[in-house]
Amino acid sequence: MPAPSALAGLRVLDLSRVLAGPYCAQMLADHGAEVIKVEPPGGDETRGWGPPFTGEGEARTSAYFQNLNRNKKNIVLDLSTDEGREVLGTLLRDTDVLVENFKAGTLAKWGWPDDELRARFPALVHCRVTGFGTDGPMGGQPGYDAVLQAYGGLMSVNGEAGGEPLRVGVPVVDLVTGILAFSGVLLALHERNASGLGQLVDCTLLDTVVSLLHPHSASWLADGRVARPAGSAHPTIAPYDSFEAADGPLFIGVGNDRQFAALARVLEAPSLAGEARFATNPDRVQHQEALRAELAPRVAGWKRADLTARLVAEGIPASPVHDVSEVLTAPQVRHRGLVVEQDGYRGLGTPVALTRTPGTARSAPRPAGADTRAVLADAGYDDGWIEAALVSGVVRAAPPGA
Repeated sequence: MPAPSALAGLRVLDLSRVLAGPYCAQMLADHGAEVIKVEPPGGDETRGWGPPFTGEGEARTSAYFQNLNRNKKNIVLDLSTDEGREVLGTLLRDTDVLVENFKAGTLAKWGWPDDELRARFPALVHCRVTGFGTDGPMGGQPGYDAVLQAYGGLMSVNGEAGGEPLRVGVPVVDLVTGILAFSGVLLALHERNASGLGQLVDCTLLDTVVSLLHPHSASWLADGRVARPAGSAHPTIAPYDSFEAADGPLFIGVGNDRQFAALARVLEAPSLAGEARFATNPDRVQHQEALRAELAPRVAGWKRADLTARLVAEGIPASPVHDVSEVLTAPQVRHRGLVVEQDGYRGLGTPVALTRTPGTARSAPRPAGADTRAVLADAGYDDGWIEAALVSGVVRAAPPGA
């Protein structure tokens, strides 16, 4: 028997595009919600964000899109038309969660301001993702991941010591916003069990990036210290950094004095733990450059797998610095089900693992408009209306067999 799903029976309308909103909706879908992705006639622009691409012809889709939109039904609906907005209202009647990331004011311009949504659909959980929010000095201003990494200070603490600030190499602000949106939706649904009412889940990229500044934010709030790029080193723990081993980089994370003494023994320099400048973590943080000068040549004589094994055996967190290929083929990653390969679909597994009601990847992303006819029929539209809407362009269906 298939495993039960935690969110079975929940209906989600996903009007979002690009990353944060689709990722939130995909996580809801992975855990059993019925998610209907609504694309505009021009499609979600990330379908063209490649190479690489998968599929051919009408089915050609970017790998980027493929990994954010599985387990969803798909319809194409032109919300810029009166008829399209009427269809949206019909779909919302049976919707529990609405996820959208339109530019601030777009829904209101289309006749769906917040108060109207709340009045007509009081139980609806409305998840809105924006860059900076809808009010305040920057309310309504568009935001992209890298822009928020810059504005929100994340770039200022990322990069090599003495070098220029760098964008984090993954869209971390968008991804974490998607996870926080997923969490917020679940909070609102839980509260709805008691009140019977929905509410707005208001997520912004700005809120996310500021929340990611720990421990640098904590340091500034405590003593006004402004963090600068420090490579892989940690501002308040040492040694907590990457070192060059004989065959590549290795990260070592020492969290306490016992671990440092063990590291010194493994590197055949036990006296380091007794030196006043390295005796405690605050001492080591104060003398990080000298500490690195002592450790680096000793680490360089080891192969990274051998040293990692020795350090882990001593209770010291350590790992080779893997590339993406090494990560996605690692035995533990595969054991955890973090890579999904089925029926030609390849993607990452859901990161929230439930033992009794696990999330699953059940279907690859659908072509644009693949489920338009079926979704509209389920909403009560007859065949004649659907055919007329297809002809007028209010909706679009994927070609047969796509």
